[in-house]
Amino acid sequence: MHVLVYIPWLIKEIFVSGFQLAWHAIKPQSGFDPVVVYYPLRVESQWELFWFSTSITVTPGTLSFGFREPKEPGAPRILLVQAVLGSDPADVVAGLADMEARLAPRVREIDHGVPGQGSAEELSEEFYSYPDSRRKGGEAK
Repeated sequence: MHVLVYIPWLIKEIFVSGFQLAWHAIKPQSGFDPVVVYYPLRVESQWELFWFSTSITVTPGTLSFGFREPKEPGAPRILLVQAVLGSDPADVVAGLADMEARLAPRVREIDHGVPGQGSAEELSEEFYSYPDSRRKGGEAK
């Protein structure tokens, strides 16, 4: 039943993100600050993984580009996501957590210690990186 709510919400997000990117593109200071986040997944089924990663990719400004299997038993699978407007990686991760919870509401109570999945507000540097090698943890070296 939640699919009847999720699809219209996703369509709205596609339009909002598209307008947001267009606005940033015409500004003198674009604000583009690409970041790669390592998002700990709460969804597990192949169907949910497909829809979640596809939803990210169809939303302008974001791209899901792979999964990493857990390093330890019981750890979550990681989804790699690039966000064009990544000056605040914690905000990017919180947005992903919101999308995932809208796709699969049963995961709302699962917390892997990142913003949007519980009480965490800060994002550890292990969960993101900037493609620009001169940056670390959101600050210029």
